[in-house]
Amino acid sequence: MTNPKTSVSFVLVSMTIWFVMFLLCPSQLRAQLGTTPNIKHIVVGRCYSYMTLVNPSLRYDCEEIWRQFEEAVVRQSSCNVTVEDYHHMFQVIPQTWVCDRFLFWSKTRTLMHSYAAVVPHFWTLEDTLVGYMFNDLIWCGQKEDLGFDFSSCPEWSTCRNHPVYSLWRQASQNFAETACGNITVLLNGSIDNAFNKKSMFGSVELDYLNPKRVNYVNIKVVTNLEGPFIESCRQGSIVDLIQILQSRGFRWTCTDNDQTLMILQCIQKPEHSSCQTFANSLLHRKITLN
Repeated sequence: MTNPKTSVSFVLVSMTIWFVMFLLCPSQLRAQLGTTPNIKHIVVGRCYSYMTLVNPSLRYDCEEIWRQFEEAVVRQSSCNVTVEDYHHMFQVIPQTWVCDRFLFWSKTRTLMHSYAAVVPHFWTLEDTLVGYMFNDLIWCGQKEDLGFDFSSCPEWSTCRNHPVYSLWRQASQNFAETACGNITVLLNGSIDNAFNKKSMFGSVELDYLNPKRVNYVNIKVVTNLEGPFIESCRQGSIVDLIQILQSRGFRWTCTDNDQTLMILQCIQKPEHSSCQTFANSLLHRKITLN
């Protein structure tokens, strides 16, 4: 009969070893994550959900979209899926958008989703059909076997033609090309290089915005309540972004600490001192107007 103390000791030792490996080898562990399980059911299911709940006016062949996606990925090695490989898939899902609704972002994902939720006329890349279907999923093929690799996929940084990166690059390009009217860009002023030329916005979307279609590029810079306060409309990489926009003929505006964004942050941390100050200023403004 097994000694209970021995079993407990074995479990503790095993957990300790696993924890040490996790701390010392995070990149190796991440690299072992393979294609998201049940990816076909997820993608096709999201496609039907999108047409039913998000945009009922659209009609697409979800099974055909999946076939084109699968064709692009499974016949290639995990680092050899190019943007061009996805062209047939994107051809079967054309999508247009109403002007003045485009919201771009970089390093502000959580706040961006909250912002888009309370300002319903905004749409992000994740609100497109492609973005909705593939958001937060992982996938890669294996050249030796005509199927997905469910055991291990490389990280984006390890290869130029990563299958996930290539899809998002093409989706980002399409989203930017269709942008029109007044568009909004949400950037994080609490980090260095809030405008990063290597980000998806800086390396893809910005290059495909058309100044003949876009009236204004409205930049909104938001910082964490507790800081640090590194970049703003007048300093840091955001100044570089403004110079690029000017050189390409775009009209622009730039706002630090937009009121709506500040409110969203304070809903999460109402006890923060800056939120108390902000609330008092709003109250004072209301009293003055009355």
